[in-house]
Amino acid sequence: MSGDLQRRLLEGFAACFDGAPDLVSRAPGRVNLMGEHTDYNDGFALPVAIGAETRVALRRRADANVRVAALDFAEQDRFALCPGLGMGGDRGWRDYVRGTLVTLVRAGVPLGGMELAIAGNIPKGTGLSSSASLEVAVAAVALAAMGRVEDPRTVALWAQAAENDFVGVRCGNLDQLASAAASAGAALLIDCRSLELKPVPLPTDAAILIVQSGVARGLVEGEYNARRRECEEAAAALGLSALRDADLEMLAAGRERMSPTAFRRARHVISDNRRTQNAVEALLADDLASMGRLMNESHASQRDDFQITLPETDRLAALLAGAIGAEGGARQTGGGFGGAVVAMARSARIEEICAEIVGQYRTPTGSPPEIFVERAHPGASIIPISF
Repeated sequence: MSGDLQRRLLEGFAACFDGAPDLVSRAPGRVNLMGEHTDYNDGFALPVAIGAETRVALRRRADANVRVAALDFAEQDRFALCPGLGMGGDRGWRDYVRGTLVTLVRAGVPLGGMELAIAGNIPKGTGLSSSASLEVAVAAVALAAMGRVEDPRTVALWAQAAENDFVGVRCGNLDQLASAAASAGAALLIDCRSLELKPVPLPTDAAILIVQSGVARGLVEGEYNARRRECEEAAAALGLSALRDADLEMLAAGRERMSPTAFRRARHVISDNRRTQNAVEALLADDLASMGRLMNESHASQRDDFQITLPETDRLAALLAGAIGAEGGARQTGGGFGGAVVAMARSARIEEICAEIVGQYRTPTGSPPEIFVERAHPGASIIPISF
């Protein structure tokens, strides 16, 4: 599959720009095993980089102009690269590319003009972070063109800034850190405040299932930003800068100082932070029974307290949990309001579980769900220019 993506990228670059690129980058999507909406609350998260990815080919130009070809959409963009390039204006993929490059320029990276071709195989609107993958891949190849080698955390924070300040989604740093800094064979425990990153090896006989609900989601159009405001309300009512510093006892004592909605949002964040730390212990102990219980609890918390699930993802999570049984579990992953459900189970049972889900679940269009069996992949890199 990666060979097909590379061929499509290089052939598309040649067709658009009449030649070969100087550099190619790749940046993976991610699935989050635990810790949803905890990142912008300075909490903990446990994502895994997946095989689906975005690739960006770059050729340097002698001027300050940028030309971009989004091969998946058969669309192009062109602009002059400067710090004052306008903020986002609902231009779709263009905002992510422009925002990333402008963020680098504003950070003092002396970028020149360039030609970019972009291709990916991450399903859009499914909660697997195609946007962060695009931002990180663009940043990685642009920095490499300047001979810059940066800490993956720095690259991730620049990518996050592009999404916050240019696109308009007030996301945390989970997605970009996972795409930039993940390790093969391991989940990545992220302390979203200190940016400490800890690889957590996955059990060798455990598999990750990603099952698409068939409901596409949108973050700006949805209620992502509203959830962040509600979390900030709860933290302020508790006299804290972030919910990372709260526990359930403190929340109960401050319940009367916040709205019922803010209370529920905070309860999810606080409990998911705890579940994330407990999930690390479960994975290190090869305890899929405990990991499964934590995943199932997290889904219920997203449904009841954070209210970001839909009937389709609720049904899918319940079907997966039932099919998996004691050794594993399932939860909605990503920002919410549609997208995918992630599950963990013993590898030996994957074929049986997939067959059961295909037999019982249909997307809103009536088709069987897409199911991906995943392992943990490495974060972003510059790769050879070849098929």
